Amino acid sequence: MKKNYSLILLAVFTVHFTHSQDLMSYIQEAEANNLELKALGYKHDVALEKINEVNTLPDTELGIGVFVSKPETRTGAQKMRFSLKQMMPWFGTITARQNYSSTMATVAFENLVLAQRKLRMAVAQSYYKLYAIQSKKDVLENHIQLVERYETIVLNSVEVGQTSLVDVLKLQMKREELLRQKELLEQNFWKEQAAFNLLLNRDSGVTVAVVSDLKLPAQDRVVDTSALDLHPELVQFDRLYASVTDSELVNKKEAAPTIGFGLDYINVEARQGLDFIDNGKDILMPMFSIRLPIFNHKYRSKTVQNSLKQDALLAEKSNRKNQLTTILIAALSERQIAKISHDTYASNIEKAEFSLDLLIKNFEVQNKNFTDVLELQELLLNLEVSKIEAVQSYYSQSTIINYLSNQ
Repeated sequence: MKKNYSLILLAVFTVHFTHSQDLMSYIQEAEANNLELKALGYKHDVALEKINEVNTLPDTELGIGVFVSKPETRTGAQKMRFSLKQMMPWFGTITARQNYSSTMATVAFENLVLAQRKLRMAVAQSYYKLYAIQSKKDVLENHIQLVERYETIVLNSVEVGQTSLVDVLKLQMKREELLRQKELLEQNFWKEQAAFNLLLNRDSGVTVAVVSDLKLPAQDRVVDTSALDLHPELVQFDRLYASVTDSELVNKKEAAPTIGFGLDYINVEARQGLDFIDNGKDILMPMFSIRLPIFNHKYRSKTVQNSLKQDALLAEKSNRKNQLTTILIAALSERQIAKISHDTYASNIEKAEFSLDLLIKNFEVQNKNFTDVLELQELLLNLEVSKIEAVQSYYSQSTIINYLSNQ
């Protein structure tokens, strides 16, 4: 059951993240190694075994007594007494207990499914953070190379007296600033990589490979908020509601009489010197008992409690559904915003690159307006970084949407 659901979730993520086989393999590794999933799996197994535990009768009572002072009867003195007693719950009580345990096992399974979804979302979001950091590092490296190219051009101009050493100092300062930003990103990557590896329950220093480029799909899938009805968080409330219903049925069965059957056997010593019928005959006495829950206030109180629990679950489910709907709508909106921003940044980057190329060629010829070159390069860097952040936001919001919408 757990394996089948895992395969379904894997197919879901494969549809939406076909851009990265690495991500899918990481998710599979996380599911195989994550300690929380293992613990929840064991709890589900315990809940399943609970069904076997309740499928039993009360313990059989066996009593043995020895008469210290042997009571004399007509047929002889009573020596020992053996009693056997078995209580029987009311009809359907054991079945009701099994149904309740089965429902609780389903609740445990929903907890496992929910944890799987959360783990997949956490792994995916961490992966996209690593992608964004690595992409920013690559962008900075490209700009560092551009600055070094500019520095060569400016130094040549200084040698012929066409520009000032101030421009060289500006470039050196710019290069140092870019190197500092790259070092900060390397630290952030190391920190996020450690968090990512711990989600997979492996050494924090293991190198994580991420894709070098992510493209946005031309069209997004249509998502209906009604899909939330099948979300494990809400299904879990339904399972809990059903468990309270089953618990109330068990309560009613336990409030019914309990029947007992038994047998008493008394060993009788034969009287010496006498010869008569039944001399020393043992006594065998079948027994029947019934336990009547006359003072059943606790059962009535539990019925009231179960009713209140169900009302509370309905209210909690409605409240949680509203919260999840808000999160889903926000994620859909943020994803669309990220896509619009990405397209805008991509267009502006093309214009900035074209303009920067013209400025560089103009500077090489006339040795003028080098400040404009630096300003435009700074603008281009900001646009490229913003584009990467838009891609990260798009896919991060997509993981939230997939978590909520069963896509």
